[in-house]
This record gives sequence, structure tokens and C-alpha cells, in this order.
Amino acid sequence: MALAVAVGAFGAHGLKPYLDDYGTQIFKTASLYHFVHGLGMFMAVILAHQWGNSAWLGRAVWAFLIGIVIFSGSLYILALRSAFPAIPGWLGAITPLGGLAFILGWLSIAWNFFLKKES
Repeated sequence: MALAVAVGAFGAHGLKPYLDDYGTQIFKTASLYHFVHGLGMFMAVILAHQWGNSAWLGRAVWAFLIGIVIFSGSLYILALRSAFPAIPGWLGAITPLGGLAFILGWLSIAWNFFLKKES
């Protein structure tokens, strides 16, 4: 989460002269999702400590981490295309894979709740 704050601040201040409005919005989206899913990771770890380790909570943490790298990472890079046109546009094609990882992370936490409720 500290990295999300640092990258977000860098984007808002250090990259401001280089980003167009579209790039700024993309960067903000990447930073927001990075931070929210960092909180999701934190939540899954707390739940694992409270209820005992769970494979599903571990999967959630990994899914969130993968999602942050793919979703937010690809958006951070794509936001810079206005300043660096050599950045390949195909990076946008992998962004939804990161979104899918985020969804799988939240579903893993939900599944853990369901299994915990039944036991």
C-alpha cells in the first residue's frame, strides 16, 4: 500500500508535465486499484491470522498481487504513452487479465467465508 501511495504521488506530481488528461486518468485508475487491492491483501492476511491459515485466503493474496502487477502495472505504463509513443499499445490487451485476477481474489475470499460458515 505504501508503494501505491508513492507511485500515485509520483504520477500526480512528478509525471504531471508529461501526462495528457487521458494518461492522468489512466494513472489515477491504476493507483486506485493498486491501493484498494493492497488493502484486500492486508484484509486476507488478517483473516488468515484470525481464522487460521486458509488456502483460499492465500490464493486471494496471490491473485491480488498478480492483479496489481498486471492490471495496475500495465495501466501505469500505458499512461506514459503520450510522453513515450514507443510504448507498445498491446499492453492494453493484458490489462483485463489483471482485472480477472482481482475478481478471482475477491471470489476466493467469499468462498473462504462460505466454507467457514459451513464448518
